[in-house]
Amino acid sequence: MDEIWDRVGATSPPLPPLWLGVTAVLALVLVVQRDLWRVTRNAVTIAHEGAHGVAALVTGRRLAGIRLHSDTSGVTVSRGRPTGPGMVLTAAAGYVGPGLLGLGAAALLAAGHAIGMLWAVLALLALLLLQIRNFYGLWSVLVTGALVFAATWWLPAQWQAGFAHVVVWFLLLAAPRTVWELQAARRRHGSPDSDADQLARLTGVPGLVWVGLFLLVDVGALVLAVRWLLP
Repeated sequence: MDEIWDRVGATSPPLPPLWLGVTAVLALVLVVQRDLWRVTRNAVTIAHEGAHGVAALVTGRRLAGIRLHSDTSGVTVSRGRPTGPGMVLTAAAGYVGPGLLGLGAAALLAAGHAIGMLWAVLALLALLLLQIRNFYGLWSVLVTGALVFAATWWLPAQWQAGFAHVVVWFLLLAAPRTVWELQAARRRHGSPDSDADQLARLTGVPGLVWVGLFLLVDVGALVLAVRWLLP
């Protein structure tokens, strides 16, 4: 335990500008390259559904379980009033969750706690694992957790910091892309069960406005994180 706490509390020096650029480019490739995105989008789905779950618990709803699917979709089931502020916040949390998680992680990186940030991600994945209700979701979370754990346990400190930056850049860049994909799906064939359309029915505010709000939050998180991370 002492060794683990020493690892968690260790601070890392700021990455050199070249390393910062390389980590950002690597994350961008993971987001924009089509074949890679089919795989890496699973990580965004984990953050998306986890955000739904956290919002449900914070607003007093009872979390009944989370399912992650091989097509990178997911569903979070919670019990409580079908309308009202709690349901609205729960539905709205998904598409802004990855961006806000990336922003919080960027704050830890800016403070020199890259390794602590990775262990925080591990802790969140462990909590999420308790709510997974299907085999693919279990496998997806376990593989993601194993990758993060391997980085925290076996990589040298400088490489751990580099890996942490890739994770953060990936979340920040992937969040706006998922919103773009949401609107593209709504425009092509409609998505009556999408978060934006559910929110439209709950609030009377058009779905397109909710899509714009998701995008505004995610792009704002990216811009703010860039200010924190770049020298």
